[in-house]
Amino acid sequence: MLRRAKESGVDLAVFPEAFLTGYCVNSKEDAERIAIRVQCDRDFDITESHESLQAVQSAAVELGIHTVLGFAGKDDFGLYNGAALIEPDGRMRRYVKTHLPCLGLDQFTTPGTALPVFQTELGAIGILICYDLRPPEATRVLALRGAELVVLPTNWPVRKGVSPAIMCPTRAAENKIFFASCNRIGDENGFSFRGESAICGLGGEILDSAGDEEKMVVADIDLSEARNKRTVIIPGSFESDAFACRQPGLYQDLVN
Repeated sequence: MLRRAKESGVDLAVFPEAFLTGYCVNSKEDAERIAIRVQCDRDFDITESHESLQAVQSAAVELGIHTVLGFAGKDDFGLYNGAALIEPDGRMRRYVKTHLPCLGLDQFTTPGTALPVFQTELGAIGILICYDLRPPEATRVLALRGAELVVLPTNWPVRKGVSPAIMCPTRAAENKIFFASCNRIGDENGFSFRGESAICGLGGEILDSAGDEEKMVVADIDLSEARNKRTVIIPGSFESDAFACRQPGLYQDLVN
């Protein structure tokens, strides 16, 4: 799949949540069974990894492609839901899901405690996983820390109600950043998944998307455009700035 992406000119490939391991478990024992050992240091650099992740790392290096993918992980601190960012030079960094629903793997994991922004040769990239999308504060923190693109490996199941895919363009528009979600399709252990992967532009516009079929979603974006938070409709008389207009002193309730 990485080779196919590279042949299409892709510089950054994103795969779903828990891509390497599966997600739909019903007990801690099953979560322990599927989890792979991936350890990182205080700078989020992966220092110990499983052979399955090493195989993807080797392919990313061979092809010269950045890659983000999810896995059920375990380290010295226990079970977690993680994603790895692999760069063409072989460097691997890790994000751990911070907002956990009562569902599948997440029922048995410990939430992450950091929202890092990763500096790469492509630009500044933030990673969230699935339900991390729901609280708007997580994406906003990444944007305030300079993220130009947020990628979201996810496992959105088929369910009634509003599609979570609606929130991706909203998060992009709120923060004037690019947003790319990659959801799985098919079935696992009684759960069906909805797809709806998408890449969103700075105004929330959909640059490319999928339905409930397998599809490679591709878009050309210039991450540097996300550094400009100003919108100019009529110069000098109709302008706004998504970040300069903020009034942080009014937002204390957000962290109480």
